[in-house]
Amino acid sequence: MTTKFDLTRWQHLLALGFGAGLAPRAPGTFGTLVAIPFIIGFSALGVSGYLAFLVVGTALGVYICGKTARDVGEHDHGAIVWDEVIGFALTMLLVPVSWQSLLIGFLLFRFFDILKPWPIQWLDRRIHGGLGIMLDDLLAAVPAWLILQLLVYWQFLN
Repeated sequence: MTTKFDLTRWQHLLALGFGAGLAPRAPGTFGTLVAIPFIIGFSALGVSGYLAFLVVGTALGVYICGKTARDVGEHDHGAIVWDEVIGFALTMLLVPVSWQSLLIGFLLFRFFDILKPWPIQWLDRRIHGGLGIMLDDLLAAVPAWLILQLLVYWQFLN
């Protein structure tokens, strides 16, 4: 079966990170990079605006990732990267935005997203649909976020 994405459908366009998920290698990494303008833009709106983006982006992600996966007949296809966008954005919550924090946050998020330590991998195998696609990346953001918060607290990032 050939996977057929339709970037003229808004759900596919967003789920594929505006096409970044179609990168021939490391689509999740390219999809994570798509989050940077969102992080910078919504950080400028303050905590309330940023939280609103995370809540709406997560709810939207459950829908668009699930719909796109159903449309192409493959659960969590590698090209579906909106979950990485929101996961990286969650990683950067309450972190002062600088090129250093973005780089460290990016590396930490990708590390935990790829490694999928327990319970992330366990849940990833048991929860399906759009929620399952989003959940593993949201959970990967948690340890990355905690480490970033420690770095901010210890004033390594400001």
